[in-house]
Amino acid sequence: MDWLSPENVLAGLGVLVTVGVLAYERLMPGLKRIGYRVQMDTLIGGDAQNGQADVRLGLFGETPEMSDASLVLLRIENDGLRAVGTEDYTSRELSGLTVTFTERTVTGVAVTEPSSPHLMSHFTPRAGLRHDPASNVVHVPKVPLNRGESYKLLVLLTGSGIGRPVTVSGGLREGAVKRNRRQPRPSNRVLGLVAFLALLLVAEPVVLTLGDRTLPPVGCAEGALTVTGSTAFAPVLEEVGTAYEKECAGATVTVDARGTGTGLWALDEAGKKAEGGAPAHVTLSDGAKPDSFPKLRERYVAVSVFTLVVNERARVKDLSLDDVRRIYRGDIVNWKEVGGADLPVRLVSRDADSGTREVFQRRVLDGNEPPHTARDCVHKDDPGARVTRCELNSTERVLSTVADVPGALGYSELRAADQLKGMRRVSLDGRAPSPESVAEKRYPYHETEYAYTYGQPPADSLASSFLDFLINGSGQNIVATHGHLPCAAPPNMELCRRS
Repeated sequence: MDWLSPENVLAGLGVLVTVGVLAYERLMPGLKRIGYRVQMDTLIGGDAQNGQADVRLGLFGETPEMSDASLVLLRIENDGLRAVGTEDYTSRELSGLTVTFTERTVTGVAVTEPSSPHLMSHFTPRAGLRHDPASNVVHVPKVPLNRGESYKLLVLLTGSGIGRPVTVSGGLREGAVKRNRRQPRPSNRVLGLVAFLALLLVAEPVVLTLGDRTLPPVGCAEGALTVTGSTAFAPVLEEVGTAYEKECAGATVTVDARGTGTGLWALDEAGKKAEGGAPAHVTLSDGAKPDSFPKLRERYVAVSVFTLVVNERARVKDLSLDDVRRIYRGDIVNWKEVGGADLPVRLVSRDADSGTREVFQRRVLDGNEPPHTARDCVHKDDPGARVTRCELNSTERVLSTVADVPGALGYSELRAADQLKGMRRVSLDGRAPSPESVAEKRYPYHETEYAYTYGQPPADSLASSFLDFLINGSGQNIVATHGHLPCAAPPNMELCRRS
């Protein structure tokens, strides 16, 4: 066994010692650690009209004069080895952490992007969340954080201190609260040790055993990732997957979107079979998962906009919500009854695994669709049935069928309906389907898109890296170009939670 040569053993020991010392530097003096870092510190006042508009979209309520306003986005996370409970905070006050902003005054605070939904229940005034008027301090509750869990504070400030220090203070039993940096500077003794080991490696040909591959950029991870779930969100996932592969050499992203229900089941099965943690598997869901998948952990991705689509020969552009519900009950069977052409109504629906269908039933119908009655979407299997309705297993099939079948009515993700001729989008109660209508709280057919993992994947895993790219990185631009509202953008944060 040539790989057990003295040179290779020496190299291996050197790497282990280096990793051990770096881990000691990172995790001691305690096994519990809360880290924080400023992810955004930007001026929004003056002529920044978009910034003022963003703030007024419900995040902070009424705002003061905005000429010198700024926004700070602060990430707080448990990056230690153990969970942190409410009893681990050493403060005698109700709050556990104190955030101080130099030379600025806090005028509003919003909690965003919790890694787990249960965290939001801890951010109440009764739990200790507050900021004193005309002060530069935010008091943060004693929030319990499992390993890897995190949340963000979006803070609205006034004053000229943009770029000035932001500090988080507090105490933990058997641990510490520390500022995080993506590439922390090692101590002098670590640098000396690394230099010594580097000399040993250069002196020996064993360096060849490490190979000559190029390391991926910071934040990337290697391996193979499977992404399942929503067919409505599939075009976004395919484009984001391609972009991630280009940026992160050594990563392969396979998108296998066959519906929300199928995707959640596949993720749960992969997690049960995985050994030693979360599998490299992410599922996108139109709306929150059912309670039958307790091991799955969610993150907000975007608000998706959906639309009803109708065959253009029906000559219908707008329907009231009441008309839609009457159509699906079978009370309206011909388009001439709502001002359209003399054509029978034929309903083209998704199958039971579809998140798009679940959103439609919840947001538009306020009830369930009737049973399917037509395998070919045209002729009833039961002549006595009140509606002609078929079920198909993908958004693409729904759209192509609606375009081909006279009088057909279906539904899809908003931008998917751009792809085919022979059909048109349908407004609801005079409100056109658009991201702007959703943001203005006027259009009902929309839903938050969730990303699910089995448990909490490690921060350096491919699943975590891909989700960061999708939610907080370059993927945000791709999400927006497909007509969705990214949850990480300040104007949409409250909308994502509310949806």
